[in-house]
Amino acid sequence: MFRQRGSNMRKLPMVAALAILVSLIGFPPPEEGIPSGQPDTGEYRISVNAGLVVLPIFVTDQKGKSVSGLESNSFHVFDDGRPQQISLFESEDVPVTVGLVIDNSGSMRNKLPEVIAASEEFAKSSNPRDEMFVVNFNQTVSMGLPEGVPFTSDINQLLGAVSKNRAAGNTALYDGLAVALDHLKAGTASRKALIVISDGGDNSSQLSLQRLLTRAQASNAQIYTLGVFDDVFAGKDMGVLKRLAKVTGGKAYFPDSPRQITGICQQIAQDLRHQYTIGYHPSDTTRGGNYHSVRVTARRAGDGGLRVQTRTSYFMPAELQSALPSPGEASL
Repeated sequence: MFRQRGSNMRKLPMVAALAILVSLIGFPPPEEGIPSGQPDTGEYRISVNAGLVVLPIFVTDQKGKSVSGLESNSFHVFDDGRPQQISLFESEDVPVTVGLVIDNSGSMRNKLPEVIAASEEFAKSSNPRDEMFVVNFNQTVSMGLPEGVPFTSDINQLLGAVSKNRAAGNTALYDGLAVALDHLKAGTASRKALIVISDGGDNSSQLSLQRLLTRAQASNAQIYTLGVFDDVFAGKDMGVLKRLAKVTGGKAYFPDSPRQITGICQQIAQDLRHQYTIGYHPSDTTRGGNYHSVRVTARRAGDGGLRVQTRTSYFMPAELQSALPSPGEASL
């Protein structure tokens, strides 16, 4: 066994919701090692007028089965422990921009047939309007789709992107993920996710783990990781995949066999199709330049055991402190 996307708010039409569906999470803190005199290119910045924290929400019951049919009043959101007013609520199966980040290092040679099969089943189980792309990495990183084709919903094109490279060389996991996070920004879907499949630790990246984690937490992407490790790689590298999933509200999986990758990818596709989207304007606008903790709870009549999976924090840039609406203006 392996281990381990309704309705809108009445006062917020769908068009308006999609127009502002960019969260504070897209605005990262300063990173160590970047000289203060360097010009700010805005590469990881959003408009300071957005001011809306958007959370992908996945709800399960005590048996682990996904829960659908909940309304906005079923949820309670807490920002640094303070209850928040929900301004955006969606529960439809809407398209996702999703990237498959595939390890093509030499040790993956015998596992790639299962990865290709899993990619096909993931595409079949996904929303037909999903925007998909592939990032392949070994000691170098490359985009899988043909030049000029940023995304696809064509299964055959996706499979060609996954299987185009020969498995060889070392592992630049962090660099591969950084490229994927950058490419996600070109997607038009309101929800964004990455699925990372790797069997070993990073030994070739130029980017450090800490800088990758900063970028991941500053993005609005959910990262799902599949670690198909040999015994020698267990431990430290499992921890890295767990951290990437945790800070982005995704999940980490560690199958006992490559044969289980297909089932996991099918499950991830279903998870993405049964998510809720919740947005709120933070009531506390005085703590710009700091991380804010987030907690979301859900209740259903007769069922007190619902479990909520989402991000646990986001970074509020200091520039947004004056741009955010006051608590009395936060309701849309």
